[in-house]
Parts: sequence; C-alpha cells; structure tokens
Amino acid sequence: MAKYNTRKKAKLLLEDGKFFEGYSFGADGELCGEAVFNTAMSGYQEIITDPSYLGQFVTMTYPLIGNYGITKEDMESRKPFVNGFIVKECSRIASNWRAVISLPEYLEKNNILGIEGIDTRQLTKHIRVQGSMKAVLSTIDMDNDSLLKKVNAWEGILNRDLAKEVTVDKPFEWNKDGRFKVVVIDCGVKNNILRLLAKYGCRNIVVPAGTTADEILKYAPDGVMISNGPGDPSALSYVVETTKKLMGKLPIFGICLGHQIIGLALGGKTYKLKFGHHGGNQPVKELKTGHIAITSQNHCFCVDIKTLKEDDIEITHINLNDNTVEGMRHKTMPIFSVQYHPESSPGPHDAECLFKDFTAMMENGNAQTH
Repeated sequence: MAKYNTRKKAKLLLEDGKFFEGYSFGADGELCGEAVFNTAMSGYQEIITDPSYLGQFVTMTYPLIGNYGITKEDMESRKPFVNGFIVKECSRIASNWRAVISLPEYLEKNNILGIEGIDTRQLTKHIRVQGSMKAVLSTIDMDNDSLLKKVNAWEGILNRDLAKEVTVDKPFEWNKDGRFKVVVIDCGVKNNILRLLAKYGCRNIVVPAGTTADEILKYAPDGVMISNGPGDPSALSYVVETTKKLMGKLPIFGICLGHQIIGLALGGKTYKLKFGHHGGNQPVKELKTGHIAITSQNHCFCVDIKTLKEDDIEITHINLNDNTVEGMRHKTMPIFSVQYHPESSPGPHDAECLFKDFTAMMENGNAQTH
C-alpha cells in the first residue's frame, strides 16, 4: 500500500476549455470520455462495472468514495467499463469484511483512470448548466492546449455502436432451471437483471447483440429481454431490425437501452438529453395508478414521445423531474419497456415488480415448462 501514499498529479479538461487539476488514484495514462455525473450516495462498484458507462467519465457527487472497497459479490459485469472515475476524495482504507481489494488498487489493476481532489460540486453544476460534454483525463500531459486538441479529435459517443464492445462473444446459459425460457439480448446486460429474472422463475440464455431473430426463435423462448447498454441507440440498427421481426411472436421486455431500441422498432425516434439521468433517486410516476417509484437510472438518450403512434403505444411512466417518457406498453402486442433500471444495483428496489409483470405476460402467452 506504500505506493498509494504518493500523490501523482492528474488533469481533467472539458471540450469548452474548463479544466480541473487533482491527483491520480487509479492507473496512469490518458483517455477521452464523456463527462457525466451520478448522484448515488453508494454503489460505486456497481456503477463502474455497469457496461452502460462505456465511453464516459463518471463524476460521483457524494464526496467520499471507496470506503467499503471492492467485493466479489457486487460485480455487475465481468470488469469495469467506465473510461474514468472522478471523485472529491477516495478512501484508501476499505472498512468492509467482504472487501478483497481497495478501490484505487482495483482501478489500477484494470487500467482505469481515476482523479480525486477536484471540486466535484463545481464540475457537476457546470455539466448541469452546459450539458454533458467530451473531456480528456490525463496523468501524463498537463498542457491545456495539447489536451484540448485531443478532446476535439475524439469522436464522442453520438452515432457510435458501443454495444458491440461490451456484448458477449457467444451465447451462454446463466442458469439452467426455471419455468420460463428467456433469451436475453446482451447489449451490455447487468448481472442483477439476470439474477432477478432467475428469481422470478426464468431460465436465462444470454446471446450476443448481433444475434438474429431467426437464431433467437430457434431457442423456442417464452420471452425476450432486451438489455441495457452504452452509447447511441440509433447506431444499433441491427438490434432494432431483430426486435421488429420478433414483435408479435412472443413477449418482449426492454430495459434502458432496450427501451430505446423498442421505441425505434416501433417507428419512434430518440434524442440525446442535456446531461442525462444518472443516479439512484429519480422519481417516476406510473400514469395508470399514480404510484411514484424512486428509481435507479443511467442513460443519456431518450425516446421522443411525440414520434410514437398513439393508436399503438400507451405511455405508462414519466419522469417527474423533466416529464420524459420512462415506460411504455404496446396496446395489442405483448411488449413493454422502461427507461429506468428496475433491477437497481445500485439503487432502490421500488420497481422490482416489473420482473413479475414480465413473467405474467409470458404466463398469458401459454409458456411451457422447460
């Protein structure tokens, strides 16, 4: 642990020229990413291992991060996917009997850049006013003009297919038991989605994002889950096409990116939010009942309500902060989706009942025992 007592300088520079100087607490190097902020007070391990954060620098608004270290049980994927991690203060001491490694050691081991000692409140306010933007994080170049050129040269996340960088290489079974056979299209699926599907009686077969509709139907599934994932949904035309071909043939449930893909498959359009929704305290209202759930969210893109056909689609949930669409259901086909994360990890469990709704939909579809 001696090496973590030394402090190496690091710099974060945004595409508008604003910069922050701090200290490195992860790997050395330099990388570009989109700067966003997350308002969760805990769950940093689940955040950095969420594939949806590929291409982004995550700023934690809670000031002290890392105090309970890293555990084997709380991984949401096979490795961390964030481009960089930004905190006010990183704890080198892990006070948790389950911890196997500290946060700085984990980031360094996985070649992830981290910066601490900057004013994360100021950075968050700047992103909120100006919008999320391209940035560069470096421990090797402190020259602003040089860094700005690198930021301007970076392609960003718009129109990029990032799902292909996080999806599995080949199909696999998550669990072998369950009444309902579910094919999960992996655009960057979180482990807790698979855990909760299993909890509610689903046998999960995880397939790569590029799997065709015909290949999926060969599994004779009772339903299909389209997972969360990173990047711009409009770049995933092949997943949209697969979804179109599956519609009407079996129940479909989409989460986050999966929700956006369903929106596109139904003829709608998506757009990029100013600074996105990232955190565990987003209020969502169910329009039918008036029930309000506090939800976990992580997305930069949104389905445009105005582009959906009212004759076909029922908007089921809205975000109470900005009135964006958070859930929808097809009026005649067994299809529904939500923009937020009902599986949490991290975040509240208010919306876990949606997994039960999915199994009920498959039940009504005369699912067979496998």
